[in-house]
Amino acid sequence: MKRGDTMDNIDNYDVLVIGGGIGGMETALNLGDMGFRVLLIEKSPSIGGKMISLSKVFPTLDCASCISTPKMASVMHHPMITVLTYSEIDEIKKDGNVFIVKITKKPRYVKEDACTGCGQCEMACPVVVPDEYNLGLVGRKAAYIPFANASPKIALIDLDHCVLCGMCERVCPAKAIDFSQHPENINIKVKSIVIATGFNLFPAEKVPNLGFGKFKNVITSMQMERLLSPTRPFNTVLRPSDGKVPSKIAYIQCVGSRDKTLGNPICSQVCCMYAIKQAQLLLGALPLAEVTIFYIDIRAFGKGFEEFYNQAKDMGIRFVKGKVAKIEEKENGNLILKYEDIENSGKLVKEEFDLVVLSVGLLPSNDIITKLKDLKLELDEVSYIKSFDTLHPTKTNIPGIFVAGTAFGPKDIPDTINSAGDAACEVAEYIRLNWGNKNGK
Repeated sequence: MKRGDTMDNIDNYDVLVIGGGIGGMETALNLGDMGFRVLLIEKSPSIGGKMISLSKVFPTLDCASCISTPKMASVMHHPMITVLTYSEIDEIKKDGNVFIVKITKKPRYVKEDACTGCGQCEMACPVVVPDEYNLGLVGRKAAYIPFANASPKIALIDLDHCVLCGMCERVCPAKAIDFSQHPENINIKVKSIVIATGFNLFPAEKVPNLGFGKFKNVITSMQMERLLSPTRPFNTVLRPSDGKVPSKIAYIQCVGSRDKTLGNPICSQVCCMYAIKQAQLLLGALPLAEVTIFYIDIRAFGKGFEEFYNQAKDMGIRFVKGKVAKIEEKENGNLILKYEDIENSGKLVKEEFDLVVLSVGLLPSNDIITKLKDLKLELDEVSYIKSFDTLHPTKTNIPGIFVAGTAFGPKDIPDTINSAGDAACEVAEYIRLNWGNKNGK
């Protein structure tokens, strides 16, 4: 919620946008610029979604944070957009042609209008727990700011791990710590809803033969994103087991994608290109490293993607067509990969690497459907929100509810932004038809 707002004016809006990632932010900005009054709700303590965690974007290698941070600032300061972070939808029901939405705003145990984001509470806190933003690669405090460019940059207390020592209260210069806070219940009415809840990453531990969660030097692609990011936790890329700079790195593609046995038979569309992007960035960070990508098929279907793939081969990145059957660990933490080399011998090959990255696929994030009381939102065969109309792909089967971004299927960032613009246009037309003008007055 923007500073200065009170709960009393959270009542009637033109549009509710659910999700504060790049899709939700772009939708909200488009609608706000059209003059609609928008409420953007995000369950995390900061907007930004997964894009703010990325290193660079493919195939241009532009800085992801440089793109998303200005969007975050624009959303937070837009006069037509109100932001509720650290909040969740409890219930959505329809009353005539409007939606009644019940929201719970979780307590930060920090006064939002008083906190200056100075970080004194974080420095004083004695408790260290795994940092979600860096996917457990490093720790964070129980009193913390989610990340350096969080928006809003307001601290919160993780009461599940807080030992109530009072150090944060004693050092806070703004006297913003407030352990008496309780969840706040908010009821609003909106004319339309856009679901932009993004995606979930496939849990790599569900493929036990690849060793994630068992072998420390088997990490996911999102963890590698954090190691490569300008806001990375270390000064360079280090492997988790011993802090060694890796010299031989393997990528395994289609982990949790294109596999009916794992419940996700479709291609996640972005894995090939983000692995190639990371491989190129690794050669920039570690010029002497050897990088191998084990793949089933390389799907370079977008603008500039084929050239990006060829560029990677020219840089010396090795591509091996074959599926990795098993990973074993040596005493020194190195990893033995057993794989089928299809294009060469076709035989089972063993090869040693000192770091393995699993290119995990995308899964639907559709928990919101359980909040739609008496409204049955249709899903497709793989549980993404179903697109109702081929010519109007952001429409759902419920009039007034639209969908944007990866909430209705795997997409890269440009396609997500395009769908956000489409959703905003559909909302504008829906409100015009039902209320007569863009503001419904």
